[in-house]
Amino acid sequence: MQTCRARLAQRGFTRFEVMARESDRALIRSLARRLAEEGPKAEKVRTIVTIAITGGTPKSGGVLAALRRSPLVGAELDLSRQREEGREVDL
Repeated sequence: MQTCRARLAQRGFTRFEVMARESDRALIRSLARRLAEEGPKAEKVRTIVTIAITGGTPKSGGVLAALRRSPLVGAELDLSRQREEGREVDL
């Protein structure tokens, strides 16, 4: 059993436990089987499941969009600082 799991780990697989309803057993097993495959079908399933769980495709530029919505946009704030060398310390 250890040899089998070691071979699976070399291929990038790991074993874990999932708790679900008994009625979903076949669905989860078939989903796990499909995700273990390589190829376009597995990638399509990954994409569909990710979109279904996250509620949509992740969008880039979220921080920039939030800054653009800020009420301070156009306030012409002076954010420059004076350069200070610090104080002398007698050691």
